[in-house]
Amino acid sequence: MTTSSILGQFDLCADRAEFPDLDNGYAYPVDGRIHLFGDTARWAVVVELLGYNPRAGGLVDVMHCYGNCLTRGEPGYGDFLDRVENMAELDPEGTETYGGRAPVVVRGTALPVDAVAGTPLYEVFRRLAPAHRPLLLADSAEVRAAVPSDLPELLRLDEWNQPEDLWEVPPSRHETFRLIAEVLDSADPARYRPTLPPNSHWSHWPDAGTL
Repeated sequence: MTTSSILGQFDLCADRAEFPDLDNGYAYPVDGRIHLFGDTARWAVVVELLGYNPRAGGLVDVMHCYGNCLTRGEPGYGDFLDRVENMAELDPEGTETYGGRAPVVVRGTALPVDAVAGTPLYEVFRRLAPAHRPLLLADSAEVRAAVPSDLPELLRLDEWNQPEDLWEVPPSRHETFRLIAEVLDSADPARYRPTLPPNSHWSHWPDAGTL
């Protein structure tokens, strides 16, 4: 396990378009989180990107899994977790807008909606995210679905600086992922000392989801 081998895996997945992309034209970003796990010989990273995908017809938490000890699957995409249990009630006409009245049901919990009928669904979900992150983002079992249960969690990032274009700036050339690789190589979360301001909030990605 070395910094260069970790970055090499990140770059390989980016080349295959299996690396987190906040500028994805198919999904309106809503929230996200990065989880780092490791010890002296093993490492794993789980990145979750929560977004509204009209083509998939729902709010989906897309898990991206990397590491040298994954318990299932290959590095790249992991599970696609549908979050909203009553999409048909929210958008009965299939117009990608809120139909009015119905709450958003997530994990059996009805979340009241502060929006009028006709509000774009991605706006509805974005308004819910700050107060309901524990419900919308992955729980411990979902995060560790492909991570050894005994692997310690080193660091969790609720915001970070993301490359604007992964084709022009691969992970190995970007500060965030170089620092992540250093943390994993050393098993020392104090090595994560970013100088770039975070830009992972959806407001920084106005073209995402607009294809």
